[in-house]
Amino acid sequence: MAIGKCISLLGTGSDVGKSFIVAGIGRALKCRGYDVAPYKAQNMSNNSYVTLDGLEMGRAQVVQAEACGVEPSVHMNPVLLKPSGDARSQVVLHGQVLATQEARDYYRQTDQLFAKAMESLEVLRQAHEVVVMEGAGSCAEVNLSDRDIVNFRPAHAVDAPVILIADIDRGGVFAQVMGTLAIISPADRARVQGIIINRFRGDIGLFEDGVRWIEEQSGLPVLGVLPFDRSIAIDSEDGMAAETVVDPPAVKEPGHVHIACLLLPRISNHTDLAALQCTEGVRVHFLSRPRDLGLYDQVILPGSKNVRADLDWLHASGWTAKLKTYLDVGGRLGGLCGGYQMMGRTIRDPDGVEGTPGQSTGLGQLPIETELTPNKRLTRVEGIWEANQQPVYGYEIHMGETRPVGNGDGYHPAITRIKQQGSSTTDGLCSDDGRLWGTYLHGLFDSGAFRRAFLSDLAPQLAGLNRPTRDSRVALDEDFDAFKQRQYDLLGRHIEQHLDMDKVVAIAGLSR
Repeated sequence: MAIGKCISLLGTGSDVGKSFIVAGIGRALKCRGYDVAPYKAQNMSNNSYVTLDGLEMGRAQVVQAEACGVEPSVHMNPVLLKPSGDARSQVVLHGQVLATQEARDYYRQTDQLFAKAMESLEVLRQAHEVVVMEGAGSCAEVNLSDRDIVNFRPAHAVDAPVILIADIDRGGVFAQVMGTLAIISPADRARVQGIIINRFRGDIGLFEDGVRWIEEQSGLPVLGVLPFDRSIAIDSEDGMAAETVVDPPAVKEPGHVHIACLLLPRISNHTDLAALQCTEGVRVHFLSRPRDLGLYDQVILPGSKNVRADLDWLHASGWTAKLKTYLDVGGRLGGLCGGYQMMGRTIRDPDGVEGTPGQSTGLGQLPIETELTPNKRLTRVEGIWEANQQPVYGYEIHMGETRPVGNGDGYHPAITRIKQQGSSTTDGLCSDDGRLWGTYLHGLFDSGAFRRAFLSDLAPQLAGLNRPTRDSRVALDEDFDAFKQRQYDLLGRHIEQHLDMDKVVAIAGLSR
């Protein structure tokens, strides 16, 4: 097999839609019959995933791999940075923890990391016909260019043409494009072969003169102007999804179940709530400021990249008192991963895994205690939710060992995990009345059968709902994986309609 071609999608800034467009181009190429894979040399995100071989990678490249119709691999995201503070990140290399470092120390080893990242790119080129590469942030950060391992440097290394992405929705699109082209090096500038304008609102005819101006001034073709389409529900890279509502008015919507997720300062794997956010009849509110929780049928504590720091925030901000009041009148509280740990009695970090060594007092809602350890658990999970006997599936990513305290009266394991050999173990804990539960399982709500049973228990009126009212909503009993495939089809058609894919194929040097 001939070595695969590469094409690189770089941005004029952060959050201009690079991940979305890479996923869309990947889907469009797949539908045209190409064997395609995504690649991002270095990703910074606390939103991660476990591969089939038990390794960790950023979820953005998982989404892109799913859109391309290939199994996610750490070679698609060889370097993952997971921030635990403003200038401190855990460095994950080829799916395993390398170190936790300050930014200054990380930048001293970029040459070595780049070499490892290029090894992964070669693995993908040997296995696939085309690799769609994604940059990070702005490709014109001149002060970081000598340490960059994710934008122009990989493109130069494999002679990949570059397409520049700009976001018109944030304003200043002409300055974004022309400013970027003006300050990058001549060698970088020569590699850029086209421009994509993303997130356009309104009548495209009113921007035709703008397209002509950009093409005349840059000497480059505008390959497409992509409308801002919120109806396509694709997981975001690290920020919240378009459906996210933060600190909304406390208004009860008749016929809906209302779920609150506390927006921790260091929240991780927020996509655990994505299936609920897209489900017909469900309203998910992310809450950052303490408030009365009486509106909500369920409150969820999500994962955290720094559990003790976020637990301290819960205590200091006043959330602990609000949660106690809510639970005293029969409220329901669930915890996912770090949130599960917070619901226990204590969290100990003797080795300073997440920061200063020490011990923190938990919320005391589950009879468990957790000790953080340097060894990270990475595993895929299938099991049964004991309370409703429905199947669940997902993965674990955590650096803590949680143990029960006391005789266990009034509680039972949340999940019985099924192993391939037929044996089983358990995960998490649930009160016998179902009001308090916690689990290490990421992706808990992706199972349609489980989600239907769980939500119907909270709001029996939902049991009669089935089909969604629009494409961006998931049916109550639909597996989220099936829903996502429908979204990737919509995204591929969106790209084909608004982007000149024939030119993209030509730029990439593909032969058919």
